[in-house]
Amino acid sequence: MSDSPSPKHEPPEIPAPEQRLPVVMVETPHPATLHPDRLLESCGLRTQRRSGPGGQHRNKTSSGAFLHHSPTNTTAEATERRSQADNRKVALERLRFRLAVEVRSPSPMDGYEIGSQEQELRTRFEGQPLKISDRNRDKPAVLALLLNDLHVCGGQPSAVGPVWDTSTSAIVRLIKSHPNAFTLLNRIRQHHDRLPLR
Repeated sequence: MSDSPSPKHEPPEIPAPEQRLPVVMVETPHPATLHPDRLLESCGLRTQRRSGPGGQHRNKTSSGAFLHHSPTNTTAEATERRSQADNRKVALERLRFRLAVEVRSPSPMDGYEIGSQEQELRTRFEGQPLKISDRNRDKPAVLALLLNDLHVCGGQPSAVGPVWDTSTSAIVRLIKSHPNAFTLLNRIRQHHDRLPLR
């Protein structure tokens, strides 16, 4: 290999799979990209009373919801609402975000074929500024796919931008909007001896 400096237009180097940060890997589709009802089908639900402040109307019933995603051993809970149905909905949303951050699935940047559901998501958000509200049901799914790509390329948003036809700053802004995702990105960068993003 030549010791001469690389031209600036060369694409960023993609680390080999064995060089990457060890993560929990699952087959495609990534569970965060599944329709919430379908994801719920692969979860166990436990309800429980929770102690705490709130006066006489709190915890008269087992309204707390604990969802356990068996395939990845990932759990999320919600206990702050008085309705079990509301807590289950909140727990499911939290589970999708946890899965988006904690679990990786194959990325097309590695040459993998991805399913139609993931491809549809990528196509829909390709070329967009990626300003996605927390209330948007697609946010955990898009975060998961971006983190798949960032894991493959060693935490280099500049390598992922062309794949999504968007700017590096758009990618970083979306990842930063979810603190746990941003922490993971910087863990990936640290693993590859790259400076943390601020």
